[in-house]
Formats: sequence, C-alpha cells, structure tokens
Amino acid sequence: MPRSSKKPRRLVADGGVFLWTTSHSHRRDDDGRAVDCRQTLSLVPQPAGSGGPLRIVFAGGPDRYVPGGAPLGSGDVGFIHGAGLNLHEPGAVRALLDVALARGWQPGERGGTEVDGWSLLEAAAAARAAAAGPDGPLDLPSAPDVPGSRAGSP
Repeated sequence: MPRSSKKPRRLVADGGVFLWTTSHSHRRDDDGRAVDCRQTLSLVPQPAGSGGPLRIVFAGGPDRYVPGGAPLGSGDVGFIHGAGLNLHEPGAVRALLDVALARGWQPGERGGTEVDGWSLLEAAAAARAAAAGPDGPLDLPSAPDVPGSRAGSP
C-alpha cells in the first residue's frame, strides 16, 4: 500500500528532528484558471512548538520546472538546463535543509520562514551529487533506525 502523500515524513538531521511535507499550489487568474505553479517543501522542527516552520518555495518560471503533470514526477523541481531534485527523496530534503541551515535559518526561531527554493537548489544538488556513489545518489537516512540506507536497497 503506498504511503499517503499528505502524511508528514520524519527527518533526523544533526541532532534535530523535523517533520516534512510537500505541496503544490496555484494562483487563480481573473478567469479562474490555475496559473503560477508553486511546489513547497515544508519542514517543521519537533517537538511541536519548538520553532517555526521553514517553507522552501519553488515557483514556476522561465527555464525552471515544477511538477504540473506529465512528463514530470510529482516532486521534481529544477532548472531546464541545470540542477534538479525530487522533493519526495529524503536525501534531497536533507540537502536543502543543510543549505538553509548553512545560510542562516534558525529552527528554534518562532514564526515561519519562507525561502526561495531556487536560491538553494544548485548548492543542494551539488551536495547531493557529491554524496553519490557508483549506484547513484546516497539517500541519507530519514530516521535513526535506517543508517546508511540507499533508496531502493533491500
């Protein structure tokens, strides 16, 4: 049975625990049509109330792709001629979190923080590629009980 796309996933990183989800949204134009696709990755520090969420937003635009139907996967974001990540992969989420932390996001601060995902993407994709082994990107553990796991490994 597939996992519910609405159920938050758990990520343990550098001693911190976060729940993360992805969502897709649009703005409606004057005729009611959906325009301006946005893919949002939300990370919420745990336990609840210990800090405000980080929302990493990828807005569609020239030379960028966000999920909006075939042929893209539901979590794919990237530059047409450059870096890309799948926001459903724990290793990609961890790489984005690491870049946000390195650039000053403080998980313990109250109130939410929204960050332009495009400003983090290239550094996160480079970190993800650097962690890649001969079998592809290392999928960093999303919980302490799966150390060293790789996506698709038994």
